Amino acid sequence: MKIKTKLTLGIGTLFCMVFLLAALSGWYITQLKQDSGRILETNYNSLLYARDMLLSLEQHGEDDRAVMRFEENLAKQKQNITEAGEKEKTADIAAHFDAWRERPADQGLKSSLRKDIAQLMQLNMEAISRKSSVAEQTADDAIITLAIAGTLCFVVAFTLLVNLPSNIADPIKKLSSSIRQIAGQNYSERIHFPGNSEFAEVARSFNTMAEKLEEYAESRLDHILQSKKRMEALLEHMCDPVIGADENRRIIFVNEEATKILGLSATELLGKQAADLALHHDLLRDLFKDIPSPTVGEPFSSHLKIFADDRESYFEKEVVDMHMVPTGESERKFIGQVIMLRNITPFKEMDLARTNFIGTVSHEFKTPIAAIQMGIQLLQNDRVGQLNDEQQDLIRGIKEDSDRLLRITGELLNIAQLESGAIPLNMHESEVKPIVAYAVKANQVAADQKQLTLRVSIAEDGTTVFADNEKTAWVLTNFISNAVRYSHEHASIDIAVEKRGGRVRFAVRDYGQGIEAKYRERIFERYFRVPGTRSGGTGLGLSISKEFIEAQGGKIAVESELGSGSCFFFYLNEA
Repeated sequence: MKIKTKLTLGIGTLFCMVFLLAALSGWYITQLKQDSGRILETNYNSLLYARDMLLSLEQHGEDDRAVMRFEENLAKQKQNITEAGEKEKTADIAAHFDAWRERPADQGLKSSLRKDIAQLMQLNMEAISRKSSVAEQTADDAIITLAIAGTLCFVVAFTLLVNLPSNIADPIKKLSSSIRQIAGQNYSERIHFPGNSEFAEVARSFNTMAEKLEEYAESRLDHILQSKKRMEALLEHMCDPVIGADENRRIIFVNEEATKILGLSATELLGKQAADLALHHDLLRDLFKDIPSPTVGEPFSSHLKIFADDRESYFEKEVVDMHMVPTGESERKFIGQVIMLRNITPFKEMDLARTNFIGTVSHEFKTPIAAIQMGIQLLQNDRVGQLNDEQQDLIRGIKEDSDRLLRITGELLNIAQLESGAIPLNMHESEVKPIVAYAVKANQVAADQKQLTLRVSIAEDGTTVFADNEKTAWVLTNFISNAVRYSHEHASIDIAVEKRGGRVRFAVRDYGQGIEAKYRERIFERYFRVPGTRSGGTGLGLSISKEFIEAQGGKIAVESELGSGSCFFFYLNEA
């Protein structure tokens, strides 16, 4: 029999017995209530009426209202006739009362009246006694019946208590024990439950699983070896060098490309501690020295220049943490790291060629731009000749375009220098005020055209910085130029310099449209411009500013909210 059927039958029977017990209890309580009610509503009231009539009879002569009370109780008694002979006795009382009212001095009538009332009381008392016996019999029947029903309920409940837990717990205990045997790799364990219950079905499924595990255990070694060889072949045929280390930095696998660039054989590497090998091998020391602690975040990457394939080659080193969830557990466990080296030499060479091209073209642009600007100056000279208004407007447009072209050329030259790694720095102790004054003066004309107010605030303690004042002024000029470009007319721009935590903070705040949060992380990327802006720039100014400040050991950042303006700032070391 299935467990569900057993539970349904057992609990259903117990429920029916409890329901029957409750129904019997309710029925007998109702019967007792009815018996008690009949006594109170009939016989007890008749006794009360008879007593009141006796009292009224005794008080006649002392109280004029006694006769009235007698009549009232007699009238109530006439409405409460319930027993055999009670009607006749009530009629006798009424007849004797009427006769006594006519002859109140007749003591015989009064005595007969007392006798009739006493007989009425005796009649009701006998009825009370009889009905009490009936109620007692009902109570006895109730006790016997409820005791039998309660005993049956107890027997059923006791049977369920003794048998049902064992019927469920014993198979579960056996199943748990067998599962532990399987977990201990004892795949010969089997379970047998008789019948067709749910546990029998579980036992059959368990036995099937155990048979398959036993079969797998006998053949899995061959499969494991095949999988291992397949993985080794895959690693060997990878074009990029790959080195694997366990959680203790012990090298556990390495492919052929890695042995070539390291100049060591696989037997010299496998099973060795990376720290021990790095003592006598510079490249291994470079590979393992800057690897961060294991994390579950993004893979770590950096660039290396290695002499490989008879030439200097460039590789991108990527370190990937390996994690796994052990069987039966829920938390990830760190098991090692994989170092992959991607050969990016062709891309580096193309990037270098692009940088050289940008530098060459930008440098060549300077000569014709200088000639154009010289021609503009000659045309604006009155000694050459007078120009009409249209010609003056045309000359101003040409000058603005040449200035813009010169600025773009300068930015491209700066980018070429940055990409080549040759950023010339002239680091020395520099006063802050001349740097700020130069940047403000360079943007004053543009600010006046939009009627902007440049508010400068510099700490009064003679602040100096250890920096390249030319490149710092270039960055500050770029910040103010951007603030002027994106500010509304008649607005203000705040330029503030102050000391913070042993460093000097330069900040430029505007109250323009601001920058959306999704663009703030990319604002310092090369060639990036916020979509929808009116700027006609190249998107290089902030990128160059970042390179200049970080080359001086500083930090650059931005704070902005859409609709509330932006604050660009950078920190430099105090001199």
